[in-house]
Amino acid sequence: MKKDIGIGVIGLGMGRNMIKINSRSDSRLEVRAICDTDEAKLKQAASELGIKHITADYKDLLDRNDIHIIGIYSPDHLHAEQATAALRAGKHCICTKPMVTTIKDCEEIVKLADETGLKFLVGQTCRFVPRFVATKKLAEDGDLGEIILAEAHYVHDMRPVFDRTPWRYEAPQDFLYGGACHPIDLLRWFLGDVDEVFVYANCSGLDPRYPPDMEDNFLINLRFKNHKIGRILAIYGIVEPPLPMLSLGVYGKKGTAVDDRVIFDKIEGKPEWKMSFRPEGSHENEVIRYMLHFEECIVHDKKPLIDARDGAKIIATAAACWESIRTGKPAKVRNEF
Repeated sequence: MKKDIGIGVIGLGMGRNMIKINSRSDSRLEVRAICDTDEAKLKQAASELGIKHITADYKDLLDRNDIHIIGIYSPDHLHAEQATAALRAGKHCICTKPMVTTIKDCEEIVKLADETGLKFLVGQTCRFVPRFVATKKLAEDGDLGEIILAEAHYVHDMRPVFDRTPWRYEAPQDFLYGGACHPIDLLRWFLGDVDEVFVYANCSGLDPRYPPDMEDNFLINLRFKNHKIGRILAIYGIVEPPLPMLSLGVYGKKGTAVDDRVIFDKIEGKPEWKMSFRPEGSHENEVIRYMLHFEECIVHDKKPLIDARDGAKIIATAAACWESIRTGKPAKVRNEF
């Protein structure tokens, strides 16, 4: 298959995973240029992976006619500037989560995506994890019956992550936008738009590098527009627990699915059915899956699974969480963009 859709990648953390698409014979996508502020990392990646064009200035990617898609994998607080610049330059965008970190930036990106007609995908990898995709299929096909409620968690000891990415405590990263966005998006995928949230939070002080007055642990209760309910455990100031880092539980009237385990009410004795997948999921595989999905959206003019408007609703939910934390009351979620 001809490699005729060029990609420029900003940020060689998670962004490095995009380069694996170059070896796929079933895809028209090709990473042609990479950008990073770490010169040593940039040169090493170019040498190892055969990328000819490298730069420390992301604007160089926007000027290239052979680049049609910009992949944004920079620190969270840089997403808004880079995404708006890419759209204004006529480039489609894949932006890793979170899309941005303010409602104002959401408005601008949604407006630009609408005006230009360019495709925009938020890289919410959880929607491309095999066990979560399988659970979604079971729910859509009615195997779980009417969904009563759902829950998700993202639990992560951030101390080793701080060692690798100091920007997370230097910026610092906001863990509602940059962390809780994963389980928020998972529950929105199953239950739709969020109507209201009520949140408790605390500051762990576990790592002295992270500001002691910034909350890093969150218990989020959600009520959805369809009156379903959900809960999220989003905790990052913790000693790594003996749990899956990411987990999803969906409770229906015919069955319950928790991660890779399912129980159907119609089977006597309710035996546990365990799903297994080959190959096993990984961030690299999830990124490749959403890149292939995005390619299909461009080629066949389809709506991306998580477009700019969906990304905005995730950010709006996180913003309502902050309102609830500060006021001690439930907060309504904005869904119109």
